[in-house]
Amino acid sequence: MTDRITVTIEDGVADVRMVRTDKMNALDDAMFEALVTTGERLIAEPGLRAVVLSGEGRAFCAGLDMGNFGRMAEGPRTSGATSQEALTRRTHGITNRAQYAVWVWREIPVPVIAAVHGVAFGGGFQLALGADMRFVAPDTRMAVLEIKWGLVPDMAGTMLMRHLAREDVVRELTYTGRIFSGEEALAMGFATRVCADPHAEALAVAREIAGKNPHAVRASKRLLNAAVVTDEGSGMLQETVEQIALIGSPNQIEAVMANMQKRAPAFTD
Repeated sequence: MTDRITVTIEDGVADVRMVRTDKMNALDDAMFEALVTTGERLIAEPGLRAVVLSGEGRAFCAGLDMGNFGRMAEGPRTSGATSQEALTRRTHGITNRAQYAVWVWREIPVPVIAAVHGVAFGGGFQLALGADMRFVAPDTRMAVLEIKWGLVPDMAGTMLMRHLAREDVVRELTYTGRIFSGEEALAMGFATRVCADPHAEALAVAREIAGKNPHAVRASKRLLNAAVVTDEGSGMLQETVEQIALIGSPNQIEAVMANMQKRAPAFTD
């Protein structure tokens, strides 16, 4: 698709790979743009059932490109991706472009699994948090690394971390920039699974999801996304609205019949 990201779609599963291998998939201007453009394409992709997001080479994503830090050290930010104006401007709904490079994976209407290996530092860690699930190699090194550069996590990280780990854990990692392993990430709540081959396992689960009623899967993601910010009463009502739309629909009937007849379902989009 670009010199930063490739996309292969087979049987409704999108295999999305960051391919800036010489820089450990670090986030430069072109990578930010590629993440946003790819996410927006997948939002509108017909027949999509699930997505796997990974990084080629030695790492998932090493975080912000070192060149960006060099420009920051030169003085006030007046141009480029890190300019104050660019950060302040809400270019994509509630987010700026850097935030949307993470948040867009929440807006993709089907489940997204991040397959994480090597390192996921700073912006790379936040990118993984944008997925529905994170399958992580045990020796992966992860960190909320922004404090090392005198910064705060500002790619939706503060909004996402608080729903995955205890508040004091989030604070400790944010204040210290401590590097932690995939095994630690699982214990803290940031990793969904620890596995020897995260990409292979993520693809297997994505294919399993692709075999379920796609309308029910999409409705589930809408509900789970909304539950983060919705009060209990509104959340209960939204559950009912989604369920009413599914009951008796062709794919829901097919799910019932396939189970009763002990055969694989044949869903339509």
